[in-house]
Amino acid sequence: MKLTGRVLHLTDDPALLQAQLRGDDAVAVGARPALAYGVNTDAMISGSACTLGYTPAILGPYFLQDFKDIVPHDAVRQGGFQVAVGGDAYGSGSSREVAVVAHQGAGIELVVAHSFQRIFQENMVYGGMPFSTDFGVVDRLTAGEDVPRTELFDALPPFFRQVAYAGGLLEYAKQWLSGSLCPWYDVDLPPRPMTVVEKIVASRAWRAGGEVDATFGIGCVQPGDQVLCRSGFRGMHEYTAGMCMALYDDAFGEDPVYEPDQIAAFEDHFVLIDQPSVPAAVKDARLEPARRLAAEMLDACQKHGLRLHGPGRALPAGVCHRLVVEQYASPGDIVVLTDSHSPTAGVLNAFAFGVGSTAMTFALRTGLIPVTVPKTVRVLVRGDAHGVLSPKDLALHLIGDPYFREEQWRTSPTDTCVIQLGGPGLDQWNVDELSVITNMTVEGGLMTGVVEPCQPLADFLLERRGQDMADRMVRPDPDARYERIIEINLDEVPLTVATPGDSRNRMALCDVGSVAIHNVVIASCTGGSISDLRAAAAVLRGRRLAQGVRLTVTPSSLAVAQAAAAQGLLEFFAGLGAVVSPPGCGSCIGNGPGVPLPGETTASTTNRNFDRRMGAAGPVYLVSPAVAAASAVTGRLTDPRTLAKTGLE
Repeated sequence: MKLTGRVLHLTDDPALLQAQLRGDDAVAVGARPALAYGVNTDAMISGSACTLGYTPAILGPYFLQDFKDIVPHDAVRQGGFQVAVGGDAYGSGSSREVAVVAHQGAGIELVVAHSFQRIFQENMVYGGMPFSTDFGVVDRLTAGEDVPRTELFDALPPFFRQVAYAGGLLEYAKQWLSGSLCPWYDVDLPPRPMTVVEKIVASRAWRAGGEVDATFGIGCVQPGDQVLCRSGFRGMHEYTAGMCMALYDDAFGEDPVYEPDQIAAFEDHFVLIDQPSVPAAVKDARLEPARRLAAEMLDACQKHGLRLHGPGRALPAGVCHRLVVEQYASPGDIVVLTDSHSPTAGVLNAFAFGVGSTAMTFALRTGLIPVTVPKTVRVLVRGDAHGVLSPKDLALHLIGDPYFREEQWRTSPTDTCVIQLGGPGLDQWNVDELSVITNMTVEGGLMTGVVEPCQPLADFLLERRGQDMADRMVRPDPDARYERIIEINLDEVPLTVATPGDSRNRMALCDVGSVAIHNVVIASCTGGSISDLRAAAAVLRGRRLAQGVRLTVTPSSLAVAQAAAAQGLLEFFAGLGAVVSPPGCGSCIGNGPGVPLPGETTASTTNRNFDRRMGAAGPVYLVSPAVAAASAVTGRLTDPRTLAKTGLE
């Protein structure tokens, strides 16, 4: 690779960013300007642009549009930039592989950053985008040196290196299907003490053979190993299914998918765009292209005989992650969806994580999923939540800790990490509530979260599935090795919020000060369960909304909506003046009710508060359902325990 274009340093300094866009050589060779933390996939390609398609030509002009409220439409492509340079946690957020495609469409041929988030990094490898954490590469390129791509490939761990040399993951898939490949790792190692995730991975790791005669299961794995695993449930939604099936048709033609009964597609991200309270500008920009993507998914489901969930479909509507917990995931499973919040299903003692479109296409045809074995941090929860502290508070408290925010567990560029949750403190919450913690692990730069066997999990499986799955529960070995063991006393965890810009921006609610709130959203895979709606209603009962405050409530699945209706909750919220919508995912990504209006500050139970993530400019604070409800009553961020003292009835 030889530098024929320009280098774009993604900095927090508005003047420096604008100077680069004007064409100035604002960064001297060898200089190290302060680079933006957590350049996220929403900044790389907005949720609105994602509805337009998934090819480089379509997405390139939208790359980084509105980044830091500075980058104009098509500025990167027209600016002749060839290399993008970022800070820590580059590629935070969604599993959307179109973020990599947008780089390519804008002319970016190399990304250099201090560290990369797992899904984005995998998407770069599988889609053929070179990357490095060695800033010396930038210096060499700007000095005129021709840096061989093979040098970048050779710096990768074994599986990534094979994929890079094969020309991408789908070309690698063809080799595997032909039976011409053998594992590159030792399949005859003796057992050793392992964590929950290590046990699941080892039991499902590819041992020998190809499509016809593959066998699985090896003695052990350890952090950093890269293996191929037999996947269980696989899922897609409207944003991603079109790209997956276009890749599938191109790579595999009419070949059948592997175990279609273990696959489902979900209409959840677009189903609320046409709701009455959604701003006209959002409908005008997103509705028609979203319908085209949804139609592509429907066609693919019909062609390949895949399950389809959604309004008016044969299977019930809802946010995919909630439905996977309700119906599909089981202890010991490997669960993958083309969505970063797939760790939700880790609450069921499963290894559940998000993947990009190419990895899903690979899984659809082969039934395999590549895994870089993660490090494990065990979090033992003790103490009493006193009916006030919620799992959302605990999740925000955890991922905002410097240990996770700064990725202090990381020792190499391709390291991954999971949280394994245990301890008696978990027993005071149900599966709905605990799933908030596993869901939000990805917001802390982690691969996933997994819950150790506990009473709430056993109760859920018996009550909701009618099964005693004790024999399927995966328990860690007593002497398993952990990267760190963290003990949490709930009595010492404050009500916690994430301040605008990143879910890791934690702050104790009592330290936030007086923040006016105009828009309150109780919704999403993180905040729309029946437990969440009950928690909000308990605070709101006997009270009214503050003047000028808008409240949106969206159940996360049809089952949740039916339960909430039966308990009178939906009628109660509507009676307060709330917008109560059908089940769906819209608010979280700006595709439904709750889009901030000009000048509004939002308190939301969703899991992500990147700039413009919710469909418009305006600060977003992430909060628990109880804090959201209390804030709707007072019109400012509020501890629900103070309402009785204020006399706001």
